[in-house]
Amino acid sequence: MTGQEAVDLIHQEAWTGRKPGLSRTFELLGRLGNPHEKLKFVHITGTNGKGSTAAMVAQALTSGGCRVGLYTSPHLWTFHERFQVDGQPISDPDLGRVAEQVILAGRGMEDPATEFELMTALGMVYFLEQKCDIVVLEVGLGGRLDSTNVIPAPEVAVITNLGLEHTAELGDTLTLIAQEKAGIIKPGCRAVLYKQTDEVEGVVSTVCRQTGVELTLTAPETLQVLEAGRDGQRFRYRGEEYHISLAGAYQVSNAATAIDTVEALRKAGWEIPEKALREGLSAAKWPGRMELARRNPDIVLDGGHNPQCMEALAASLARLYPGKKIRFLIGVLADKDYPDMLSRLLPMSHSFYTITPDSPRALSAQDLASYLQGQGGRAVACANTREGLEMALAQAGPEDIVCACGSLYMLGEVRHLLGLC
Repeated sequence: MTGQEAVDLIHQEAWTGRKPGLSRTFELLGRLGNPHEKLKFVHITGTNGKGSTAAMVAQALTSGGCRVGLYTSPHLWTFHERFQVDGQPISDPDLGRVAEQVILAGRGMEDPATEFELMTALGMVYFLEQKCDIVVLEVGLGGRLDSTNVIPAPEVAVITNLGLEHTAELGDTLTLIAQEKAGIIKPGCRAVLYKQTDEVEGVVSTVCRQTGVELTLTAPETLQVLEAGRDGQRFRYRGEEYHISLAGAYQVSNAATAIDTVEALRKAGWEIPEKALREGLSAAKWPGRMELARRNPDIVLDGGHNPQCMEALAASLARLYPGKKIRFLIGVLADKDYPDMLSRLLPMSHSFYTITPDSPRALSAQDLASYLQGQGGRAVACANTREGLEMALAQAGPEDIVCACGSLYMLGEVRHLLGLC
């Protein structure tokens, strides 16, 4: 089986109509010899920042000499990106071979595994095969009932910034969402929480007390940005100075979460030298999140797709390009709160080039352009991502800024058109 054949078969197993729960994943992994029971994990959930935090933690562990698996979603361009070992995506032959093993194991299940459950099992088999010392495991949706939560107690359970998203599945209050996310905390692990509202902190603290888990809250009051620019940021946290190559004001907060996660791993017995932490933070990359893809004109790529993300994006753009008007290449999903999202961008916009993301949930380019025009923005609907990017660049001067944002579904194509993947 080729990698593409494997991807096509996995995508056929939709979630629609399936009851949430872990039973299918447990059964599938049991048929595969329970590979997850032979691995160590850092388990990361949250609404925003979990991918960036995972990338920084993984790179710090790799710099410290560990063999590190990284499981994330969604991918930007190729399915292979979801399964990485020491920064290298799974090869096509390995993807085809392991996926075939997983798909064959799942045949005959009375309640067949879903797409994401098959992916999770694939990752577990691959990471064990690759003799990973530890796997940085990003939750797909929620936490308590996410298929990744079949793992034993992780070394560290991490909860990043929370917001109101996927409310139909997780609940329509921060308390309910926090309860679902805190479901990854198990007796025997340590926990790290990005410090946020008292509401969220109260829920997570209660779960930690009930499970006897030591909780570390990040300390934003000690976070001081010393230098920020297009090439990265230098900051001080808990009295120590660090550098990250990631732009975006929010990335220093994610870095603080990663630093505290590494410290929790040290308390759990992992030897991670300070030099490895610093090198890992500085070397970590996370494509599509305030990524400066090209200069003259500057092209910034950001996958922010909810109001919180858009607020963070607007703040980061304002800091990097004070007083400048931005040309936005943008596509959104119709089921997102796009009026709130766009309200953060309109005041700083020069113009919008709208596209229809490759998703059945997409808002059409024409409807998006019409909405923006109704709000006083300059907007033109484009036939596809290529046309939108070419039009934005043709009309931008060398001192201008083009920002592609609104949906991860389009960023992979933008990166491909720019020759980055």
